[in-house]
Amino acid sequence: MDINLLFSIDENFTTQLMTTVYSIYANSNKDNHYHVYIVQESPLKTADQLQTFFDQYDMDYHPIVIDKHDFSKAPVSKRYPKSIYFRLLAHEYLPTNLDKILYLDADILCLNDMTPFYQTDLSGYLYAASMHADALNLTSTVNKIRLDTDLDNYYNSGVLLMNLALIREKVRPSDIFKFIEEYKNFLLLPDQDVLNKLYGDDIMPVPDNYYNYDVRKDLTYQIVSDGEYSPSWVAKNTVFLHYCGKNKPWHAKNPNDKYNFIYKHYMHLTLNDNN
Repeated sequence: MDINLLFSIDENFTTQLMTTVYSIYANSNKDNHYHVYIVQESPLKTADQLQTFFDQYDMDYHPIVIDKHDFSKAPVSKRYPKSIYFRLLAHEYLPTNLDKILYLDADILCLNDMTPFYQTDLSGYLYAASMHADALNLTSTVNKIRLDTDLDNYYNSGVLLMNLALIREKVRPSDIFKFIEEYKNFLLLPDQDVLNKLYGDDIMPVPDNYYNYDVRKDLTYQIVSDGEYSPSWVAKNTVFLHYCGKNKPWHAKNPNDKYNFIYKHYMHLTLNDNN
């Protein structure tokens, strides 16, 4: 089946993106055909490297370069760069014949077949996303106050299965720009805050232990599962392992987290296969 993937990177994340895509290719249905869309502020200097990589796995590469005059009406500053709008407004640039696409941060590994997740019926929903494990429910409480909302969930925007047909009807740039202008003094993660405040009621919740496992919260997962979510369980069941936060597994001085080894293994395979 055709799978549409969406990323937003600069050339400094080329290797990481290839690692994410390779892990999808290695662990998902071999009959899938991938169309990879990459939103970028200017043409990537690593475009040839990416094209060679995608050609090797018979994937179609679709660069989406944002015009420098776009977002002229959007609140933009050092704290709120244009890039915060890219995943929320990707439907403005994607081909109109696409009805579904999967957005992924480029610090994610796919450990098991993502095809069933991609096939999720999103009827009536804009997105499918996960709320990260929170044993004491503090995240929801704080964000209810900060964003003045009654929503119980605060969804992570690193994995977003998008219902593009419905998004084109309901997600408007003017609404997003207005919200950011009004709440600019309260936003911590602007694009994620927008997603939750404006569209939280239209998100289908999916379990993060399967579809957005945050490696920073491993102890929390152990607590809420009474020890069930061991590395062995993750290896057999988790689809997307997400290396959230500042300590990335590709950093030379990064602590030896239990999940760093698997990332370095996939990065090694990606680079070796493309030399």
